[in-house]
Order: sequence, then C-alpha cells, then structure tokens
Amino acid sequence: MSARPVTTPRDAAARALLSDPALTEALADPIGFERLSDADVHAMRARRRQRIGMAGTLALVFAIGGASWWGLRPGPAPIRTEHFATARGERATVELADGSTLTLDGATRVDVTLAPDRRTVALTAGEAYFDIAHDPARPFTVEAGGSSARVLGTAFDLDLTRGRVDLAVYRGAVRFGRASGDPSAQVVRAGWRSRFSEGAASEPWRFDVTREGWRQGWLDTDGMRLGDVVEALNRQGGPVVLAPPAALADMSIAGRFRLDDPAMLLDAIGDAYGFRVKREADGLRLELRS
Repeated sequence: MSARPVTTPRDAAARALLSDPALTEALADPIGFERLSDADVHAMRARRRQRIGMAGTLALVFAIGGASWWGLRPGPAPIRTEHFATARGERATVELADGSTLTLDGATRVDVTLAPDRRTVALTAGEAYFDIAHDPARPFTVEAGGSSARVLGTAFDLDLTRGRVDLAVYRGAVRFGRASGDPSAQVVRAGWRSRFSEGAASEPWRFDVTREGWRQGWLDTDGMRLGDVVEALNRQGGPVVLAPPAALADMSIAGRFRLDDPAMLLDAIGDAYGFRVKREADGLRLELRS
C-alpha cells in the first residue's frame, strides 16, 4: 500500500506562487528575474488584470455591435403590387422587372405582383397581350373574370368582357380554367383559343396566329355577342356606344372589321344584322329596324 504525499501549508503557498501568471511571465526573462521584487510581481499582476479587462470589454463591444448589425441587416424586399391603367382610346406597353411585357388596350386595368416565388396579374377590365419571360421558379398567373391563365414563358391575349374571358395563345401553352383551382382546366397551346364562361373553359379551337388583331387595328368577332362587340369598341376613341337592348346584345356576330371608325363599323354590321345606328348627344344608340 503506497503512502499518500502530505501537503503542508508551505508547499501549497509555493505551488500557488509558481502557478501565478505574473511570475510565469517574469521567468521568461532570466535577466529580469534576478532583479524581481515583490513590487515588480504586484505590478505585473496589475498589468495582466488590466489586459484581461480590456480584452473582455472589446469582446463585449464586438458582441453588442455584431448583434446590432444583425438586427439592422436588410430583410427581404417587401412584395409590392403595381397598378397600370389606360383610358378610352389609349394604349400602353408596360415592361416588368422580370423581363415580361404587357400591351394594354384602351380602358384596361391590371394589377401586377412580382414575388420571389410567383408572378401574378389581375386583369380587372379590358384586354391585354402578355409576352412572358421564361422563369421556371416563378410561374406567371393572370386572373380575370373568375378565370386563371397559368404559364411559365409564353405569349397570349386575354379579353375580359361582362359575359366571358377570351384566351388566344400565340406562343407556348397556357393552363386555363377557374381561378380557385380547376382539375378540368384546358391546356391551350399556340394557335388555339378558348373561352371561359359560366365557370368553365371551353374546348380549344384553332385560329390563325399570323392574322392581325386589335394591336394592329383589327377586330375579329369570331362569334362574339353584339354586346361584347360594343364593349370592345368602347375601348377605342370616338363616341361612346350605348348599351344595346337585350334583343340586340345577345345577337351573335361573325366577321372581321377595322377599328378605325366604330360608327362606320356598326353601320356595316347593322346593315347585315337588321339594326340601325342613331347619333345622339350622349353617344351612338343601336335600335332594331321596324
């Protein structure tokens, strides 16, 4: 059985002195050690405490400053919605920050929201042509009259009237259906049209993408109701066309017409469909021929 060493008070004091950082510092300089006095050791201890205190203060300042910097770092940019609108007879081209372009017909209103994960447009009135920059990480959705057109990168036209939303796709493909989600939504590809009415999108039908449309001054009625033709004409300049009576508003019109002179256009349609156009102080009035 081995004996345990006995530590005397004098041994403990010696061990404490040898472990003193100030003395360790002095031992690094043998010449200085020969002249070391009690006052020198106390001075070394004071200087060491001062250095430790300054280091702690600097660490605290850094920690506070770092926390302040972290709190003041700019967060993600707020998501903004921009509003664009045109008056009757006015057209405008809007270039969005993502590289997409919107061409607005007269009397058209859109609200555009560009977020990090999505791009959304609300078409609340009129007609617009969309040329969408391809961005798989941010789908582009246009909502109009209860319908939703969802794309990645394509070019298409949306026409919103009181009774329907007409879609014409010029490039790419568009998923077209109810805004609230629609498992029966139609996938409409370039060269095809679809019409959203009564809560559903129709089966697509073909059209000629090379044929000039409203952006070039033409109106292709393609089976439009006369009431919808009047609404499209009222986006142009010139006299206002008053809302036709119900018997005329529901009449289906087929033909292709210039938009330069709405009054002359209505005269031509009236000759073919049995109504006349009366010029009055408040606008153009459509009446059935007796």
